Amino acid sequence: MDWKPYDPAWLAALAREQHPDMPWLADALAACTRAAWESRAYVHFVDPADANQPGSAWEFEENVVLEHPREGTIVLDVLRGQRVGGAEFLKHL
Repeated sequence: MDWKPYDPAWLAALAREQHPDMPWLADALAACTRAAWESRAYVHFVDPADANQPGSAWEFEENVVLEHPREGTIVLDVLRGQRVGGAEFLKHL
């Protein structure tokens, strides 16, 4: 994967605003400082190699949705341990 520096501040701000009941989410997004774009619609923050296999860094737990006025609906892949594995931008599908 081609990892690049990423500034997640805008996603963390959205999470703080839209999910105040999940304060860990903004912190998890703030930690997403490197990214690899799979496509225009999906960005990885955690290497998906061996996804959902025992011991993998990518163990899916749930989806959380954010709404952005310009970017539209963003679906976050939340992994075990309250980490964000990636984000899907539905308007680009």
